[in-house]
Amino acid sequence: MSSSSDTSSPVLDDSGTAARAGSPEPSEARSGLTQEQERIAAGVITRLAGPQARLRPDQETAVAALTRPGARALVVQATGWGKSAVYWAATALRRAAGAGPTLVVSPLLSLMADQVAAAERAGLVAVTVNSGNLDAWGEIEASIRADEVDVLLVSPERLANPGFGRRVLEGLRGRLGLLVVDEAHSVSDWGHDFRPDYRRVADTWRDLDPDCPVLATTATANARVTEDIARQLGPATLVLRGPLARSSLQLVVLPELDPLARYAWVIEHLRTLPGSGIVYALTVADAERLAEAVRRELPDVPVAAYTGRLTPQERARLEQDLRGNRVKALVATSALGMGFDKPDLGFVVHVGSPPSPVSYYQQVGRAGRGIDHALVALLPSRGDEGIWEHFATATLPDPEQVRAILSTLEAAAPEALSVVALEAQTGVRRGRVELLTKQLAVDGCVERVEGGWVRTDRPWEYDAAHYDGIVAVRRREADIMRDYIAGRDCLMALLQRSLDDPAAQPCGRCSVCLGRLPDGLSEQPAPDLVMRVGAQLRTRFHELEPRKMWPGAPFGRRGRIPAGEAAAPGRVLIHADAPEWRGYLQEFARDETSQVLLDHAVSVLADWKGSWETRPEVVVALDAEGHPRVTESLAEHLAAVGRLDRAGLTLAPNEATGESEAGGGAEAAMWARRLDVPEAEAQRLAGRQVLLVVDSTSTGWVVTVAASLLRSHGARGVLPLLIYRRP
Repeated sequence: MSSSSDTSSPVLDDSGTAARAGSPEPSEARSGLTQEQERIAAGVITRLAGPQARLRPDQETAVAALTRPGARALVVQATGWGKSAVYWAATALRRAAGAGPTLVVSPLLSLMADQVAAAERAGLVAVTVNSGNLDAWGEIEASIRADEVDVLLVSPERLANPGFGRRVLEGLRGRLGLLVVDEAHSVSDWGHDFRPDYRRVADTWRDLDPDCPVLATTATANARVTEDIARQLGPATLVLRGPLARSSLQLVVLPELDPLARYAWVIEHLRTLPGSGIVYALTVADAERLAEAVRRELPDVPVAAYTGRLTPQERARLEQDLRGNRVKALVATSALGMGFDKPDLGFVVHVGSPPSPVSYYQQVGRAGRGIDHALVALLPSRGDEGIWEHFATATLPDPEQVRAILSTLEAAAPEALSVVALEAQTGVRRGRVELLTKQLAVDGCVERVEGGWVRTDRPWEYDAAHYDGIVAVRRREADIMRDYIAGRDCLMALLQRSLDDPAAQPCGRCSVCLGRLPDGLSEQPAPDLVMRVGAQLRTRFHELEPRKMWPGAPFGRRGRIPAGEAAAPGRVLIHADAPEWRGYLQEFARDETSQVLLDHAVSVLADWKGSWETRPEVVVALDAEGHPRVTESLAEHLAAVGRLDRAGLTLAPNEATGESEAGGGAEAAMWARRLDVPEAEAQRLAGRQVLLVVDSTSTGWVVTVAASLLRSHGARGVLPLLIYRRP
């Protein structure tokens, strides 16, 4: 902190660079820091950002508050305000006073890497324990025990790990210097990115050191989320909120485009967008499709898909490629958001609107942090609203699923069950098991121990009123996004008001304020480009990963599927809501076959044959969901082209084929009852490789059960070809 009275002295922002501020008040009046504390804090800030850097008055207020035992502070400030400067300075003060290390709970590995580097620039010894540095855990944990570490950064999920708790957290009991909860909106289930493990943070500090000062920070919390976080921190929480307008961002909304036209728009404009940036997509499939479309049409423009399917190491590599401008853009899902820092990020384009103005603000906040101008463009489509509805309820507990998990754990007591075992015994999908066990752990109904999860004696009740309220809030947020898309007000002011920012006012530079798109942006891409992109994407296919575990009750079998009954990895012709197949999906719904689909199937098999152990010898068609003509004509066409024999399954009628999220076991049992192999057909299968053509499914259980049945009747192997994988 500089002692200079120069009114243009720089202050520190979140990227560790200097920004300008007006003349501060005298330090004694504004902060409550002693001269020695001011000296220590100043040393941290100048090491971070140079000799003229200084804390803002409100940053000093937060730092001073955190020097007191038991202090609670919540900082809700725009990206770039300098929230990390607060906890680095507070850490230095706490350590100088003899306190233990700071524990920073961060959401992403990329954020941890950035924060470790920033802390070290500030003169602090910082370490992280995560899945990417497993080999270094022993050395890191020894240095923590020896009190040689100033800052420990972990994910909220790490706090729930029993081994980490035993080896590391127990050693910090009673001596934590400071707890920092970054991206703290995730603590609140009213927030846009609720993560159950974040709710365990409060239990952690109360258990380890209730007198430890706590700092929670976020750039994206409206009044309701702010109040919820403050309530969890305690009644004496200091809340510092500031204006959330971002003067460097030029917000633009285009007229509605169909999904394929949005891909073409990105391709048409990508070369001329400023600098490098992020193109957000709502789904993993969209991100992967769009990245491939760009690579095919613009082979000299480097892009990459960034999704939650990537390993932490792959994500970190791509983030570094974007920081170093080695890619023009990452085509990303929301997996790239919190924690990513590139001050000169030149643009953010959304191919599809997020369901919440708060999550949208959080994502566009990646751009323009250290530059004067960045372009933010939203390309909406009517189809986005179906995804919004899914997001509104996706993280809420299903009572039937919860009861299935709890009863299974009770029956297994005192044995702990892993997520894999719970999936197999309940039929609940693995991702849902992971989410629900974390939520139940927050409620104290289950506990994670070595080897898995166990039931506690705390009862569980479904709080319908609470969850109905969450859905209602999310639907109101969707209404705000409809207003944003329709351009009913200044775009920046609308985002500010959605975050309850009293300083909201027209920005004068967005597409609503200007009454037009900025120069260089077109409303519609060239029609021939749209057609070309669609044709190129229709040559793609997706792998169909075989299920490896039986679903348990009421199917009657659980555990790993024997190798002699399992399907081989398969192929999907049309995946989910692929925009390149939109018109053809309408034909499929009418049970009509197009030559384009037949030709696509042949090309998929031609590509697939390189990974076959044995060439298929017989084709079996299975109309699982009411498309008999499409399924049969495709099977006949492939049999003719490949000179393959035909065999069949029988399908018992008059039973619903609907699928239940809670009922993988119920669905598998239903297919086991409905499917059969006649004796005459079994003779055609004996010792032969089967190509199984199935019309449609979303879960894959029909493929799994049919493959097991065919193999039990003598088929050497089963290669599944799924025409349409429903979302």
